[in-house]
Amino acid sequence: MSETAKPVILVDGSSYLFRAFHAIPMLTNSKGLHTNAIKGVISMVKRLNKDYPDSQVVVVFDAKGKTFRNDIYPEYKAHRPPMPDELREQIEPIHNIIRAMGLPLLIIDGVEADDVIGTLAAQALEHKQDVIVSTGDKDMAQLVNEHVSLINTMNDVFMDVEGVNEKFGVPPEHIIDYLALMGDKVDNIPGVPKVGEKTAVGLVAGLGSLEDIYANLDKVKELSFRGAKTLAPKLEEHKDQAFLSKELATIKCDVELEQGLTEIKSTEPDQETLLTLFRDMEFKAWIAELSDEVGEEVAAKVAASATSSSSNASMATASETDDEENIPPPDVFTGKGEYEIIFEQADLDRWIDQLKSSELFAFDTETTSLNYKDAELVGVSFCVEAGKAAYVPLAHDYAGAPEQLDRDAVLAKLKPILEDKNQKKVGQHMKYDAHVLANYGIQLKGVEFDTMLESYVLDSVATKHDMDSLSLKYLGHKTVKYEEIAGKGAKQLTFNQIGIEEAGPYASEDADITLRLHQMLWPQLAARKAQSKVFKDIEMPVMPVLFEMEENGALIDAEKLHEQSAQIEQRLQELERAAHDSAGQVFNLGSPKQLAEILFEKQGLPIIKKTPKGAPSTAEEVLQELAEEYELPRLILENRGLAKLKSTYTDKLPLMMNSKTGRVHTSYHQAVAATGRLSSTDPNLQNIPIRSEEGRKIRQAFIAPEGYKLVAADYSQIELRIMAHLSGDQGLVSAFAEDRDVHRATAAEVFGETEADVTDNQRRSAKAINFGLIYGMSAFGLAKQLGIARGEAQDYVNKYFERYPGVREYMDNTREQAKEQGYVETLYGRRLYLPDIRSSNGQRRQHAERTAINAPMQGTAADIIKRAMIRVHEWLPASGYDAKLLMQVHDELILEVREDQAETFAVELKTQMQCAAALDVPLIVDVGIGDNWEQAH
Repeated sequence: MSETAKPVILVDGSSYLFRAFHAIPMLTNSKGLHTNAIKGVISMVKRLNKDYPDSQVVVVFDAKGKTFRNDIYPEYKAHRPPMPDELREQIEPIHNIIRAMGLPLLIIDGVEADDVIGTLAAQALEHKQDVIVSTGDKDMAQLVNEHVSLINTMNDVFMDVEGVNEKFGVPPEHIIDYLALMGDKVDNIPGVPKVGEKTAVGLVAGLGSLEDIYANLDKVKELSFRGAKTLAPKLEEHKDQAFLSKELATIKCDVELEQGLTEIKSTEPDQETLLTLFRDMEFKAWIAELSDEVGEEVAAKVAASATSSSSNASMATASETDDEENIPPPDVFTGKGEYEIIFEQADLDRWIDQLKSSELFAFDTETTSLNYKDAELVGVSFCVEAGKAAYVPLAHDYAGAPEQLDRDAVLAKLKPILEDKNQKKVGQHMKYDAHVLANYGIQLKGVEFDTMLESYVLDSVATKHDMDSLSLKYLGHKTVKYEEIAGKGAKQLTFNQIGIEEAGPYASEDADITLRLHQMLWPQLAARKAQSKVFKDIEMPVMPVLFEMEENGALIDAEKLHEQSAQIEQRLQELERAAHDSAGQVFNLGSPKQLAEILFEKQGLPIIKKTPKGAPSTAEEVLQELAEEYELPRLILENRGLAKLKSTYTDKLPLMMNSKTGRVHTSYHQAVAATGRLSSTDPNLQNIPIRSEEGRKIRQAFIAPEGYKLVAADYSQIELRIMAHLSGDQGLVSAFAEDRDVHRATAAEVFGETEADVTDNQRRSAKAINFGLIYGMSAFGLAKQLGIARGEAQDYVNKYFERYPGVREYMDNTREQAKEQGYVETLYGRRLYLPDIRSSNGQRRQHAERTAINAPMQGTAADIIKRAMIRVHEWLPASGYDAKLLMQVHDELILEVREDQAETFAVELKTQMQCAAALDVPLIVDVGIGDNWEQAH
């Protein structure tokens, strides 16, 4: 092929369709549409466009229905299973995207894609036009010649005449003969029985074409391959079958086409349609890439249209109290905005006047660190009108940095505005900015909106809730990322080292995008009364509570943690020796490969699961199952658990103590868990293990200062109580109303005993049933947990639902409601959307159904603990108690209170928390007091 030629690229779309579907893990968008095949096929087409920018690309797919080969042989492809629904639903979007890319798309009835490609290749050959066929189908090798080559874009294998010879052992002109002899099980081409790859190669290499072979059957026995001496009679017997197979395997190169190759032309891409399709599929990288190409105005127009349609579609199933009027989108982008960098006092004063007169302005800080306690303020930005923003550099200190306004003087000017609760502000993750300002003696007030929380309450699972993701999703605008101006890795600059000419537009854009996002998100949220109440009454009020808890921090006993680390290290050494003894050899306990060899090769333990590469898995769930019967997996699990405990907590917590406060200051995250639960990092307080003795000991290191006590207040069985309330089941409601042991009451119902006669084992089983069912556990899962037969577990479940019919009715109704409207709600109106609830993939759909049942309970529990935090936070200042909130973990609050007030404080705290919600069953809070968290808990 000439180096200067521009080959025609013929894409076998049907070949890639199936390969992409099976090669790429299952993906879905938020509407439940499967997208893995779309992603795979379009990735390959885009790759070809990039690799051959000046070439004509033509994409060919199989048509629906039978082809001429079915007329010749009705059993052709008869054994193929029907196309999975998950793949079928992706075909139309693929076709639409290819058309929007401006590429010719051919689908010809009565023939296959191979035949259309063969015809186009033959036409190219007439004009001595080079052709590259992009395919993964071996049948296409018959088309290869000096002008036609193959490329498999999935594995980058390129094949010319020499490549075909090397791969198949026969030249391209004999591929049909080779295929006719071997047959094809996938397409149900019969071939000659018992003739495999080596035999077919031997026959073709020795005698030539199928016709030549049958003209010289007497010479077959003289060929050198194994079995040649007895092969001729078998060939004679199946002659008709062999020639039928050749006819079926031969690609038709004379298909009647409306347009010849020279007439088929690409058109200009319809970028607006393409961007809309990418947004529908939620392909973020391609959205960002195309948004840059089409410009801000078109990208924002598409984003606004998509958001408006999504909003109106979801409002169609919203409650009657929602405002279902169409929400007009905000003005689209018309450019990058008018961004100003402020170096002069007069310009700052002018902007301060604008801030004072604005009804709402966006505010943002730029700092040296993501750690709020260590962060130093480098600059501030604000925006009062979409497209108009300013940045005030305060502490850029690189060599040659221009003179900047004095930081203390600027903050003194801004302080009255920032601390004015009547001066309304909007930000993105404003809790962080509040911490930074607190480092400089400013108490941020008047935060009316937070775009991170607006997005999170609107739809917690639609996207990540960082600014870059939100801007792309809702505005169609690709923001400047920090890495673009600061670099990456070890050489990444901190903000004070970044040139002001780059920092100014970046920081101004942050404020501008924040205001634009609010203008897009708030009208949608405000139109949904219940969700807007979640935002206004729960998420925004709990933000200052979390801020205060983070500022307070928790006092820890570093010496205690060092002692625990030493004890764990000693136990780890004991476990290592025991593991070596159990294995009969020394090995690296942290090496999955060595462990697999010992467990499965040397000790012959059953292989429960394999890795994607086919090796036996040593993942935790595998070891847990093996540990029920075998010693070594049990030792490995204990070793792993303790090693993680040591590295994550006992070693790390002392290093996380703030040098100024002597405390650890976690970060609570409101917009991570889909159900509304809080999570925390640095340290992660939610995941401190409490099932092991070593895990519980870590809580001993969280201590009260001298003269104070820790008070821990924990909601008792809150999710079960919520289940009783939501289901209205009289059996459960009465058990809680009468303050009976609900697990003992359930055991009495399920096992047919009086509560007095229920054994401890029966109560444990009932507890597993109570909690298992609200988390969607099946009889199979229950059987595994209790170590009983599946039939016995199913009997327990059946008896449970017989005794508590309201629970079954609630679960059934919730599933149906979720399928109808696509989401479930908490008691307070928080929504959790379920993209897979109508999925044709049974596993995904069942997971969504389990989530639908559990999410209202888990989400309501999250809402209640947040309401309790808000209530306690409002009560404390006027209570007269010397107390402060320190931590929130699951359903528990931990506070620090003066020692002589602890007893009376605990009683009043219990009342405050129990009044945080009104359920049909009592809300009970268990309160403990101690010198450390473990004692109080």
